[in-house]
Amino acid sequence: MPDDVHAALRARAAASGLSLSEFVLRELTTIAERPSKAEVLARAARRGGRLSFTEAVEAVHADRPEHGA
Repeated sequence: MPDDVHAALRARAAASGLSLSEFVLRELTTIAERPSKAEVLARAARRGGRLSFTEAVEAVHADRPEHGA
């Protein structure tokens, strides 16, 4: 692991009151519990959504405050 990455992770662990091992385990667990993009897209395809991907992205952007909605 590059030294700068190790130092950043160690600092984040300390700020969270965790050991480096505890912090890394927590972060990896969070990542592992999240579905991958492929899984999300496959689930959406099985459900037969009514919007295209482009329409969905535009709808999300339109709802964000920086776009005036």
